[in-house]
Amino acid sequence: MTTRTTLPAGEDETRGFTVHHDGVTIPVSRGGRGRPLVLCPGLNSTQADLRELTELLRRDHDVVTFDLRGHGLASAADRYSFEAFLGDLAAVFAELGRRGLPSAPVLVGYSLGADLAVHHASRCPDDVAGLVLIDGANPLPEPFITDADLGEFRTMAADLAARQQALRGTARQVLLTAREIHDLNLEIDVVRSGILDRYRKIDHPISMIMSSSIAGDGGDGRAPRHNRLWRAGIERLVRERPHVAVSWLDADHRLVFTHAPRIARIIRGARGQTTS
Repeated sequence: MTTRTTLPAGEDETRGFTVHHDGVTIPVSRGGRGRPLVLCPGLNSTQADLRELTELLRRDHDVVTFDLRGHGLASAADRYSFEAFLGDLAAVFAELGRRGLPSAPVLVGYSLGADLAVHHASRCPDDVAGLVLIDGANPLPEPFITDADLGEFRTMAADLAARQQALRGTARQVLLTAREIHDLNLEIDVVRSGILDRYRKIDHPISMIMSSSIAGDGGDGRAPRHNRLWRAGIERLVRERPHVAVSWLDADHRLVFTHAPRIARIIRGARGQTTS
């Protein structure tokens, strides 16, 4: 089903449709002109959260974005797992195939969305023209979450779930429980331990936009280790796949919200050289 959504004055009209898949409904928005681009949000983020970046990209891209199950305006699901989210992305691509994009899109993923993008491109290489990965899909040389980190990550998940209560019923809601968020973070850590094998199956151009301080710039606690490990994972990737272009931003994991104009500029020139 296709619908039209009228945006506030000064913004382009978008075309929306819904994908029905695996017992969930996935709302999809499409707007802008130019080269096709699919933007995949991450865990605990929605297409409404990515609105600033989306609108910037629509100036010269035909942008498709959507909500993963349990996020935003998508329906809740019986299960939340990496494979389930990957199925959501595949279902969106299948519907786009039926609707006939003029060419294969650039696939942009943020955080978990970056990991989903790498896995989808490795399985369905004809679906994409290239990848832009924002602060995710990092082939970490050792676990990001150790036993010493579990308490901190449980608290973070509980805080996220509590803050979501105020967003219930809005386009920014996340329906996952604290336990589901925590378990997914652990699963993503496992996925990243083997993601280098996925990169080896991808011949398309890949650009990465990474935060220099994913855990913040504090010098205490676990943050320094996490920040060092985050950079070490990308250095590992580039050693094996030197064609991957990497841009490091002086930011934390919220970079997609705090540095949207810079990220949009990098995406426009996604085949640029590695910068620091």
